[in-house]
Amino acid sequence: MNLTRLGSPELNAVRKQLITELVDLAADPRASRLALGISAAQDAEIERNAALRTAPTMPAIHRYTGVLYDALAFGSLRPAEAVRARSRLAVGSALFGLLRADDAIPAYRLSAGSKLPGRPGLATRWRPVLEPVLADLSSRELIIDLRSGAYAGLGRLSGSVRVDVMTEQPDGRRTVVTHFNKAHKGRLARVLATARSEPDDAASVAALARRAGMRVERKSDELTIVVGP
Repeated sequence: MNLTRLGSPELNAVRKQLITELVDLAADPRASRLALGISAAQDAEIERNAALRTAPTMPAIHRYTGVLYDALAFGSLRPAEAVRARSRLAVGSALFGLLRADDAIPAYRLSAGSKLPGRPGLATRWRPVLEPVLADLSSRELIIDLRSGAYAGLGRLSGSVRVDVMTEQPDGRRTVVTHFNKAHKGRLARVLATARSEPDDAASVAALARRAGMRVERKSDELTIVVGP
């Protein structure tokens, strides 16, 4: 891992602190489990943290997995689409703050809700340095914020397009989508990351999503993806 090659070098001081704390914490498996919210069956995650400084790296867009990344399906993009996606996608990270798609990082275990022993919460540590970086980005280009609540809390962002997902029942009632929330956001990320046009406001974001077959409602700078019935 080479922090000097990552985007947003302003974040490197906090990155270095967190890496040191995770490596040191890995020497105490019991404390690591408590801080990271894992069980003894997941001790391989602690071993990954212990090897943070020397472990192999890969681009962030390939490193992260889960429901959102499955729906994004970056590996299935055509070459021209992948080029556009790499230039547009960014990843919020509990350990690195903010990453470009091609930033090379090792495997690790740390989530936005983790609480390292004797240290302030991650939001307290990240906000003073991450929010100015996000504000600078927002002043230069439109940001569509697809982060979950905990990760959005690491660095608050004004002027972005926020996206929620709601499911509509046959009787018209709506409820917040939980399990599949990230899947729908991943689908939207794929649409936006690969589009030939560059949306410049919430209305154009909604228009792109609708052309892709998504049902989207807009209220000012907030979009709601409606699914079902």
